[in-house]
Amino acid sequence: MNIYFWGLLASLAIYLLVGNYAGRKVKGLDDYFVAGRRAPTLLIVGTLVASFLSTNAFLAETGFAYDGYAFLMLALVGVNTSGYVIGAVFFGRFVRRSRALTIPEFFAKRFDSRAMQVLAGVTTVIGLTAYLLAVTQGGSILIADVAGIPTGVALVLMWLGYMIFTLYSGSRGVMLTDTIMFLLFTLVSILALPYLFGEGGSWQSTLTALATYEDKPGIIAWHGLTGEGAYWASGREALIWALVLGASWSLVLAVSPWQTSRYLMARSEHVVVRSACISGLVLAGLYVVLMFGGAAINLANPDISPSERVMVWAGMNMMPTLLGTLLISGIMAAALSSCSTFLSLIGFSVSNDILKTSRKEDSKALRTSRIIMFAAATISLLLAYFQPPAVMWITYFAGTLFASSWGPVAFLCIWNRRITAPAAFVGMLVGFVVNIGAKLLDQAGVVSLPVYLDPFILGFVTNLVCLLVISRVTRPRDAALRYFDELHRTPEEELDPVEVNKTLAWPLVVMVAGLVIAGLLVTFYAIPYATAQGRDFHLFSGEGLLSMGYGFSVFCVGLLAFWQVKRVYGRKSQRREPTHQAAEAQQ
Repeated sequence: MNIYFWGLLASLAIYLLVGNYAGRKVKGLDDYFVAGRRAPTLLIVGTLVASFLSTNAFLAETGFAYDGYAFLMLALVGVNTSGYVIGAVFFGRFVRRSRALTIPEFFAKRFDSRAMQVLAGVTTVIGLTAYLLAVTQGGSILIADVAGIPTGVALVLMWLGYMIFTLYSGSRGVMLTDTIMFLLFTLVSILALPYLFGEGGSWQSTLTALATYEDKPGIIAWHGLTGEGAYWASGREALIWALVLGASWSLVLAVSPWQTSRYLMARSEHVVVRSACISGLVLAGLYVVLMFGGAAINLANPDISPSERVMVWAGMNMMPTLLGTLLISGIMAAALSSCSTFLSLIGFSVSNDILKTSRKEDSKALRTSRIIMFAAATISLLLAYFQPPAVMWITYFAGTLFASSWGPVAFLCIWNRRITAPAAFVGMLVGFVVNIGAKLLDQAGVVSLPVYLDPFILGFVTNLVCLLVISRVTRPRDAALRYFDELHRTPEEELDPVEVNKTLAWPLVVMVAGLVIAGLLVTFYAIPYATAQGRDFHLFSGEGLLSMGYGFSVFCVGLLAFWQVKRVYGRKSQRREPTHQAAEAQQ
C-alpha cells in the first residue's frame, strides 16, 4: 500500500463521518428523500455538479482527450451545459413547486396517473443501474491502479464505500458529501493543470508541441483525430457526433432524475435558478482544464493504455506527492458522489414509485427504502464484476435513455395543457424502447446507423410524435388540468424583490464569464494554434469558431436566465405566468 491509497481511505473515512452525522438528523421521509427541502445554493450546486462529474469525466473523457479529441469534447460540452439553465427555468422550478418526493411522483401528480409514476420509476431504475455500473467500474479501476490490488477486490471496496453511508443518511448525507467532494475535485483539478503542462514547459511551448505532435496529428485541432484509425472519417462527422450528443446531454442535465431531483431539496425557486447558473459555469470552466490537461499528458507519456488511466498516472508521476494524493482522492470523490446519488434514487424510486410504500409509518418506509438500496447495490456489484469495463460508452448510453424517454414528456407536461396521460405514457415508453432497441441493433451489426441518426434522436422523435398524435385523440383528466393550473401559479414568497435581485446577479456573472472565456480561448488557444501551424489566424477558422462559440454558449444561457427571472419574478403583482394565461385562452 502507498500514500495514494491511504489518502483514499482517509477521504472515505471523512465521508462516512459526514454521512453518519447527517443520518442521525433523518427524522422522516422528507429528510431522507429530499433533505427537508431547506438546502441553500451552495449545497445544490455541490450535489448537481458532483452527481454529474463522475469517473466518466475524470477518467473516461479525460482519456478521450488524451486519445486526441480534447476540443471535440469542448464542442459537446458547449452545448450540453446549457441544459442546466434550460432545465431549471422551464422544468426544474415547477418540479420544486410540486413538493413531490421524487420526479416520477411529480409525473403522477401532473397527469393524475399512477401508471406514469410506475413507468417513470422503472425507467429510473434501469437507466441509473446502468450508470451506477459504469461509475462503479471506474472507481474500481482507480483503486486497483493506486493500491496494486486485483480489480475484483477493488470493486468490493468501491461498493462498500458508497453503499454504507448512502443507506444510512439518504439525501441529506448525499448532499453534504457531494458538496465536500465538489469543492475538493474542483480545486485540485485547477491546481493540477500547471503540472500537467510541465513536460512542455510554458503554456505557449506546450500548445506548440501539441499542435505539431506527429504521433497524433490534430490532437488539439477543433475536430481531433480523423481519418484512418480514428473514430470518425472527417471533421464534419466528428462535429455532428459532438452536437448530437451535446444536445442529448443538454436534455439529460435538464430533466434527468439525478439532476432535477436535486431541485426538490432547494429552499426556494431562486435557489434552483441560481444553482443552475453556477453549475453550468463551473462545468464550462472545469472541462477546459480537464481537456487541455488530458491532451498535454501525451508529452510526458504517449503510451498509457487504457487511456482511462491517464489522470491517475499523471497524479502519481507528474505532481508533488501531496497534490497527486489530493487529485486521486478528488477523482474518487467524484465517483463516490455519483454512485451515492444513483443508489439513493434507485432505492427511492423502487420504494416510493414502484412499490408505493405507505407514508403513514415513516420508520417502516425508511427501513424498506434501505433494504431496497442494499439489494440494488448488490445487483450493481454483480453486474460490474461480470461486465467488461466500458465507462464512457455505458455512461453515454445510460444518460441518453432519459433524454429520449423523459425529454419531450418533461417539457410538454409543463408547457402544453393538452398533453394527456395515455400520450405521456406511450411517448415515454416508446422513446425508451426505441433508444435501447436501436442501440442494440447497431451494436449487433444488424443495422449501421449514421451519426445523424443516433438512437437518442430516433427515441426522441418517436416519443414526440406519440405525445402529439395521441393527445389529439384523447382528453386530459380534470384533476390533471387543475394541477397544471396550480403549477403555473407563482408562489407569493418567490416575488420578494430582494431575492429577485440576488438571483438576477448570477445570470449577469454568467454572461460576463462567457465573454471572458471566449476571449481567453481565442487568445491562448486559437491564435497560438494557428501560429504553430504556420498560418495566419482567422476568426472564422475551426479553432476560432469553437473558441468564440464555447464562450458565446455560456453567454446565451446567462441571457436566457436573466430574461426568465425578470419575466417570471420581476413584477410584485404577478400571480400567474403569461404562458399559463395564454394556455387558458386557447381552451
